[in-house]
Parts: sequence; structure tokens; C-alpha cells
Amino acid sequence: MAARSDHQTVPLSVLLRRELANEKIEKPEIAHGQACQSKKGEDLTLLKTECQRVVGDGVSTYSVFGLFDGHNGSAAAIYAKENLLNNVLSVIPPDLNRDEWIAALPRALVAGFVKTDKDFQEKGQKSGTTVTFVIIEGWVVTVASVGDSRCVLESSDGELYYLSADHRLETNEEERVRITSSGGEVGRLNTGGGAEVGPLRCWPGGLCLSRSIGDMDIGEFIVPVPYVKQVKLSTAGGRLVICSDGVWDSLPAEVALDCCRGMPADAAAPHIVKEAVQAKGLRDDTTCIVVDILPQEKPPVSAPQTKKPVKGMLKSMFRKKSSESSSYIDKEYTEPDVVEELYEEGSAMLSERLDTKYPVCNMFKLFICAVCQVEIKPGEGISIHEGAPNSRKFRPWDGPFLCSSCQEKKEAMEGKRSSGRISSGSDE
Repeated sequence: MAARSDHQTVPLSVLLRRELANEKIEKPEIAHGQACQSKKGEDLTLLKTECQRVVGDGVSTYSVFGLFDGHNGSAAAIYAKENLLNNVLSVIPPDLNRDEWIAALPRALVAGFVKTDKDFQEKGQKSGTTVTFVIIEGWVVTVASVGDSRCVLESSDGELYYLSADHRLETNEEERVRITSSGGEVGRLNTGGGAEVGPLRCWPGGLCLSRSIGDMDIGEFIVPVPYVKQVKLSTAGGRLVICSDGVWDSLPAEVALDCCRGMPADAAAPHIVKEAVQAKGLRDDTTCIVVDILPQEKPPVSAPQTKKPVKGMLKSMFRKKSSESSSYIDKEYTEPDVVEELYEEGSAMLSERLDTKYPVCNMFKLFICAVCQVEIKPGEGISIHEGAPNSRKFRPWDGPFLCSSCQEKKEAMEGKRSSGRISSGSDE
């Protein structure tokens, strides 16, 4: 007789009930809310639910949420809000199935961010913006971010996951090294007499961020290449909190999530903003988006639960709160509440972000620029690996390829040529 399996056996009746509920479970219910208290009027949001695309004979839906925290004016935030999504989608081939489309998102987001930055800079305006951009397809959440607006996920059992990176020079040593290696300088504001004040900034320009969209008056080493993280939630769902630094400078992530527990998304967002302003006053635009990803059977509000005290140091990526096991199909056989990481990459090098190992073989076409999507004449395309340290491993025809304009952009971001920009101070 075979040894007893350690895995729990699920009765046929439970499997049948799961199969009958499969359509509802496959597509979560998305509930969202937003709130803002304005100081400068430079924070913008993008909220799009039930976006549709054709898949075979059917239609697939997805949702998009974006937060754009502008500085030196709102022009870059407005431009990114109006153009970033289209620039991302234009990179993805139209004939992909659902799994291929999800797999294509990380690199499409990189190309879309860079194109948006390049197009905006051609307008000659000097403002810039942080971006936290979230795409939800089924139970898969993909987040791309530049700057210091952040996205935090709390799974249904209370584990906390940071889905964005903080590109503040004050806290990100890796980015400080990248900028100085590319020809920039990092230091505090010198008030004269050797006294230095305020956060670490990039000079010339004085921006305290290492990545953004826009900022044409600062060196090209302030790059628009986003950190991207993609995770898959269990069918128990979770809550996303997306905020500008006006919130995160006042509230730790745990406090922000705890203060609105038990509230629906449209009530949670204004409550988080209220708590942030009460904590330190309205010193900056303070914006919050809350997105609940729920099974369709799950009510949008859960009863508040008494938390057990957490002892010792909190883990950097999550924390536990007390919760009772529950299932929306069968309480005895609950799907583990696991957040599966599908993708994570934060390199600022395009040759590493738009590589040839991509599973969708036709994503970057031979005679189309991988960033701006313009047609390239045969022989004029430049491999993304041109000039890379490991370029000898690639053949001249190994793509993806860039047009000459995007190749110049790539070289400037890598510190291989002078940007020729005029620098001025920044209020970020």
C-alpha cells in the first residue's frame, strides 16, 4: 500500500462546489476609493476599472490605478497621466493570450515609462513627477514605480508586502552609487560656510529623487526606468494602499492600514489622508488610493479584529495580525493565503530590463524600436546590448533594437554622454 500523502484530501463535493463557483472566483471584485488634501495641486490620480481587451473570441478585463506626484509644477504629472497607459499598451502585441499578456507587462512598463519620459522632455518643460502605476488582471497585481510614492499590499490574513521601491537618495545607497558612477554628484544643500542642510540631493538640479519622469533640467542620470514587481494573490484577495509621500512621511505602512481596518475602500482612503494630516499637518499634497481585491462572494467590509501584540523586530516585508480562518466556498478546506512573487526587477539598465530572454518571442519586433515603437529601416536599428559589458555574448542581430534617438537616451542614462541640460533648483 502506498504511503499516506501529507497533502490534505479534498472531498469531491468540495471540488464540485469550487468548479461551480469558478467563474466568480477567477475574476475578483475590485472596490476602490481615493482622497486628497492639496497643498500645491501637483498630485494627480488615474482610476480605470473594467478596461477591456480582446482575447481570442472573448474579452478580458483589467483595472489600472496610477498616482503621479508632480514637482516644479504639474505638467509632467498631467502628461504622464494622459499618456503612460497608452505607451505601455502599445508595446504589447495584440494577439497574446491572458498568461502571455501578464508576462509581457513588466517589460512593457519599462518601455512605456521611458517613452513617456522621452516624449515629455521633447516638449521642453522642466517639471517632473513620481509615478506609482498598478495594473490588476485577475488575481495578478503588477506595480511599476519611480520616485517616492509607494504601494503596499496587505493580504487577507494581514501579511504586509511592499510592491514599490523608494528612490529617495537619502535612503537608497545603490541609487547614490549609480548616479555618482554616471557623472552626477550627491550631497546636501550647502548654505555657505560649510553648513549642509536637508536631505541628500542630486547635483546639478537639487532633486532628492534618483528616478522620475520629466526633470529635463537635471542630468539624464535621473532615470525613468521603473522598479517593477508582479505578484499573484490567492483567491482570498487583499488590499492595496497607494499613497504619495505626503502620507508616507507621516504614517508608517502598518499604521496606515491599521487605522482603516474594517472600512470599505471609499471610506478608508479619506481616513488615511485625515490621519496623515492630523499627524504632521498639511505640509505637502497628501493623496491616497485604496483598492480592495475581493472574491465576489466576499462582503466589502470585514469586522475589526483584536490584534495580538507583535514581539521583537518586525520582518521587513510583512507582518502578521490575528485572523480567523475563513473560506468563501468551504470553511474546512481553505486555500492557503499565499502571495506568490512572479517578477521583481529594479535595474536602471535598459539592456537588463529589455533582454532577449523574454518569454514572448515576438514582443520586440526586428524593425520596430523597443521603446518608442517607430519603424526602423533595415541596418539602422541598434541592439539594446550595444556597449554593454557582456555585449560580446550577443550577435549583431540579437535584439531588441532601438532607434538612434532612443539609443542616445539610453547612453545618456548610463552616463556615456553629456545630456547638455541646463540645471536649476528643484522643490522635490
